Amino acid sequence: MSTPDWVLHVDLDQFIAAVEIARHPELRGKPVVVGGAGDPSLRGVVATASYEAREFGVHSGMPLRTAARRCPGAIFVASDPPAYEEVSERVMAVLREFPVVVEVAGWDEAFLGVSGEQARDPEHLANAVREAVARRTGLSCAVGIGDNKHTAKLATGFAKPGGIYRLTRKNWTDVMGGLPTDALWGIGSKTRNKLAAAGITTVADLAGADPAELAAEFGPTLGPYFRALAHGLGDRDVTATPYVPKSRSREITFQHDISDAVRLREHLARLAERVAGDVADEGRPVARVAVKVRFAPFVTRTRSVTLASPTNDAAVLAHAAADVFGRFTVDRPVRLLGVRAEFVRE
Repeated sequence: MSTPDWVLHVDLDQFIAAVEIARHPELRGKPVVVGGAGDPSLRGVVATASYEAREFGVHSGMPLRTAARRCPGAIFVASDPPAYEEVSERVMAVLREFPVVVEVAGWDEAFLGVSGEQARDPEHLANAVREAVARRTGLSCAVGIGDNKHTAKLATGFAKPGGIYRLTRKNWTDVMGGLPTDALWGIGSKTRNKLAAAGITTVADLAGADPAELAAEFGPTLGPYFRALAHGLGDRDVTATPYVPKSRSREITFQHDISDAVRLREHLARLAERVAGDVADEGRPVARVAVKVRFAPFVTRTRSVTLASPTNDAAVLAHAAADVFGRFTVDRPVRLLGVRAEFVRE
């Protein structure tokens, strides 16, 4: 672990789409949508879209059919996770060649802890990283420079695509003050709406909010945490500990909605069996089991249960999934079913 002078956030531009474009150069410059089986006539969701497709309002998590309507000229490509994982590992290997601490945050992003001589000119290092990634992998990345992970992560949003941006306490208010509260890393739309109901609509509003009122509204932990985010504060520790998945999950999107509870339970059992196999391969105990149900047309609900004791026993996981599913009121057709096993936090 390192508490560095600077934190850099490296974020690969349109990563999944970029991998597919590298494999199929004829797709360059075209609206590419990656997801599902690559067929918008079948059910599935967008994993990512090229910038050309995003201009039509296509975004991750959108149904493929909706993407096809928004972007009639889109080229659809099937998702290939093993290929993306292989390319991601190559990128991370490039980053580890620099004299920095590399903390992998996902397939397409990593934090770099920068100290010592390298910290004297973080922009120079950021440019060297961009050039090395491009030269060795053919991929473009944006690099955010911050005094903690929070500011570095937000900085890449201003750096995309393929640029460099520094966001620190010095320019925080000028850059972030007038933005809505969900521009902060860690605040989503639900929290934004709750803040707005309290008259807090911008980052500057949140930074100036009364701490006691925030604690009363959001709790003694979250209230002060949200205010700290609005001041640009965040975790500065960068660790090279290998990324460890927090959970394993499997899900299925039905090509035709299913209303029959018996059939749904059969699918649930198969999903639980596959998740149990993934858990066994991982060799780590599970603490919680969750079930996701997406009702037609597109309403998603998730419920979970904490196990009596951590386990990776397949029968226990299957029983827990069945128990959680029984808590849903299936009064509408179901289009997606999923099971997730959450590992014990170390």
